[in-house]
Amino acid sequence: MANPWEKIELSDYENHMSLESVYQLQVLNKMMGEQFEAYDIDTIMILGIAGGNGLEHIDKSKIKKVYGVDVNQDFLAECKKRYGALGDVLETIGADLLDNNLQLPHSGLLVANLLVEYIGYECFQRVVGLVKPFYVSCIIQINTGESFVSDSPYVHAFDCLEEVHHQMDEKNLTDCMSQIGYELKQTTEQILPNGKKLVRLDFGDKKNNK
Repeated sequence: MANPWEKIELSDYENHMSLESVYQLQVLNKMMGEQFEAYDIDTIMILGIAGGNGLEHIDKSKIKKVYGVDVNQDFLAECKKRYGALGDVLETIGADLLDNNLQLPHSGLLVANLLVEYIGYECFQRVVGLVKPFYVSCIIQINTGESFVSDSPYVHAFDCLEEVHHQMDEKNLTDCMSQIGYELKQTTEQILPNGKKLVRLDFGDKKNNK
């Protein structure tokens, strides 16, 4: 079965996310800059990289490799085109995280923003186990109403996502990460114009002394 994210147009996604009433693209951009600066690592993997929002914050003097993972090949092609200045630092990986035969390289920091919602806790645990990062930084959306997609002229472009969306909860994500050996290090949140909020939760590998 095809992943519904393969059906989404990048223009619909970014136009929706950047609307003044939604404002998620802009807030995520700022929060991603903070994620990249938070830890002493030189490799980063970004799950669900889409068009590469936030990559302008990558410091090539510190970061040797950024792995951008997405199931949508059109997203990855545009990402590579936009951020060609990163050169060999940026490596895009076309992969469906729900694939049981998934293979991913190790990375010091694993970034998963608005991503766990679409694969579920169990799948995310498996992905973290494959990457074996020292740190995991997640941004999840806490909803105030019935719909997880904010109202906009582009809202129906995301109807296909209802079949894979999972409601997120800070405690459940923390418990899920604890089960695989990661402890909560910090939590921050940003309120959005429509009353929803983005919550960043960072976890560290309990066995790692970095």
